[in-house]
Amino acid sequence: MNHRTESLLVDIMLYGVMGLALLFFYVPIFTLIAFSFQEGRYLTLPFEGFSLKWYGDLFRNSNALNALRNSTIIALVATVAATAIGTFAAIVAVRYRFKGKSAFQAIAGAPLAFPQLLLGIVLLLWFSVLGKWFGFNTGLVTAMIGHVVYIAPFAMVIVAVQVWNFDPLLEDAARDCGASNWQVYRFVTIPLLWPGIFSAAIFAFLLSWGNFYITYSLAGSTRTVPTFIFSGIAVGSSPLYPAIATVVFVPGLLLVMVAAAVRRRQAAA
Repeated sequence: MNHRTESLLVDIMLYGVMGLALLFFYVPIFTLIAFSFQEGRYLTLPFEGFSLKWYGDLFRNSNALNALRNSTIIALVATVAATAIGTFAAIVAVRYRFKGKSAFQAIAGAPLAFPQLLLGIVLLLWFSVLGKWFGFNTGLVTAMIGHVVYIAPFAMVIVAVQVWNFDPLLEDAARDCGASNWQVYRFVTIPLLWPGIFSAAIFAFLLSWGNFYITYSLAGSTRTVPTFIFSGIAVGSSPLYPAIATVVFVPGLLLVMVAAAVRRRQAAA
């Protein structure tokens, strides 16, 4: 077998495996989207016809709209808080030398190793105790806190990659020109780290938006999109739920594409 034939076989194998993986991942998603356009009331094959009525029912359903609103609020707050915490933690973990640095890195990244269900149960236990002491119940705020605890380590890891490739001589040059530490961070450090921060924010938003286990444990009676779909599917199937899943999936896909475009633009620059 000559080198050209061997390379061709390797390319066929690699592209074939990649194609099968994409098929495995996306066929269920596109099937779900297709079900959202069927006219019948139940998720059955063959389709009973094409219709957009379930999208109309979705935007007239007050429970679904409340779930969308709650998911948006939780995701936005968790994204801002987790990205800020993750950014500062990444700068500290990569750039600074101090006693106990290894312990700090291990503790900061520990939630990555926890299953979401277990982390949600442990946080629910703490909030139950604190709720008795201070007189509050689980709800929107406790879900936000749980999301931040879970997501901040992911943001830290993403930003840390950008910090690792950052040249500290650029900051030294700014200080030599008379810039204060605040000016260095504002005009040099943060702008150069921005692609990593933006990617971390997009990833944090998507993790929070689609989170089920922590939300189910900590949101109490507050319904978000994942818990709304779960409660609806538990009592019966309807194209309404594929419709809301499609409404959630398309903006998420667009956010991923925007994040990839920002990173390519920065890499080219």
